[in-house]
Amino acid sequence: MTNTPRALRLAMVTIDTDDALALSSWWRDALDGEVLETNEGWFVVLSLGEGAPLLAFQRVDDPTPGKNRIHLDLVADDRGATVRRLTDAGATLVAEREMPGLSWVTLADPAGNEFCVASAGDH
Repeated sequence: MTNTPRALRLAMVTIDTDDALALSSWWRDALDGEVLETNEGWFVVLSLGEGAPLLAFQRVDDPTPGKNRIHLDLVADDRGATVRRLTDAGATLVAEREMPGLSWVTLADPAGNEFCVASAGDH
C-alpha cells in the first residue's frame, strides 16, 4: 500500500425524509452527534466525531416508499442496553438475526429507515 491520497472516500451519508429536523434530532440523540447545519430545516447535517462521515437529513416531498436500499450498520459495547435505549426513544424492533460468529438486531428509526446494531466484538 502506498502513501498516496485516496481518490475516493466516504464523506457523508444522506437520508431522505419528510421531516429533516425531527429525524436528525432523533439520530443526534441516538449517536451522540452534534448538529452542524440546519438550513431552515430542509437539509440538516450532523457530525459524529472527528474522522467519521457526516450524517445528513434532506427534506423531500415524496420519500422513496418501501424498504430502504442503504442502511447503517452500527456497533455497540452493550448491544442489549443500546437496543433498549433506542426502542425506548422510538425505534422499532424489526428482527434479531444470527449467523456463525455474528449476531445483530435490525431496528427502524421513527421514519421507518432500517439500521442494524451489532456488538462491538462481533465486528
